[in-house]
Amino acid sequence: EMDDEDCERRRMECLDEMSNLEKQFTDLKDQLYKERLSQVDAKLQEVIAGKAPEYLEPLAALQENMQIRTKVAGIYRELCLESVKNKYECEIQASRQHCESEKLLLYDTVQSELEEKIRRLEEDRHSIDITSELWNDELQSRKKRKDPFSPDKKKPVEFSLTFPRPYIVYMLQDLDILEDWTTIRKAMATLGPHRVKPEPPVKLEKHLHSARSEEGRLYYDGEWYGRGQTICIDKKDECPTSAIITTINHDEVWFKRPDGSKSKLYISQLQKGKYTIKHNHN
Repeated sequence: EMDDEDCERRRMECLDEMSNLEKQFTDLKDQLYKERLSQVDAKLQEVIAGKAPEYLEPLAALQENMQIRTKVAGIYRELCLESVKNKYECEIQASRQHCESEKLLLYDTVQSELEEKIRRLEEDRHSIDITSELWNDELQSRKKRKDPFSPDKKKPVEFSLTFPRPYIVYMLQDLDILEDWTTIRKAMATLGPHRVKPEPPVKLEKHLHSARSEEGRLYYDGEWYGRGQTICIDKKDECPTSAIITTINHDEVWFKRPDGSKSKLYISQLQKGKYTIKHNHN
């Protein structure tokens, strides 16, 4: 058993010891804080100077990633440029092919129109009963070179129809007279066929193939073709080409090639055999 004095003394000793421990703990805490602060300052200086391992390792990984992405971007750029170049060359090639196709089509169209005009002129020539003197005079007048200082004295030509008529005195060119004479003979053939000599039969051009359009469809050599169908177009001395029918009109057929270019065919060209078509089942 302890008396009160011993207890008080013991309590004071304990309080002194606790105060001493708290002071030591505070000193150690301040010392540790200062040491940690100095370490952090030193590490910050290393980071600022670019020497800290914690900074250099992530930086190296970032730089490596940057190099990889830069390389990939360069390869992608080259591929894009090559793709654009190929697309440009394809567009140029398609434009040239379309131009050549349109030129050939225009040539065939003009040729067909000229052949039609020649055929009509042949029909008119066979349907006219006229002496060859006017034709010879016209040819000779074209070949001769007239003197510009000599007066042009042209005698009027007089002629009459098959039945008695008044003489006609004209001051026109021979070609104009021939055209009027052709019109008169055609009118006479229409109004009075008994007064005109029977005309020789005119040989019409025979169609090699049967082709016509009905209600937006094409009938060709026993088969029907419609919009959206794939066909094979063949022309003499050329390779067959595949195309898709887009529009069928009264006298022409529009189609689209695999390269996207559009062209047209006249039904008269199919009838004459300049182009042939068939279904493409591939």
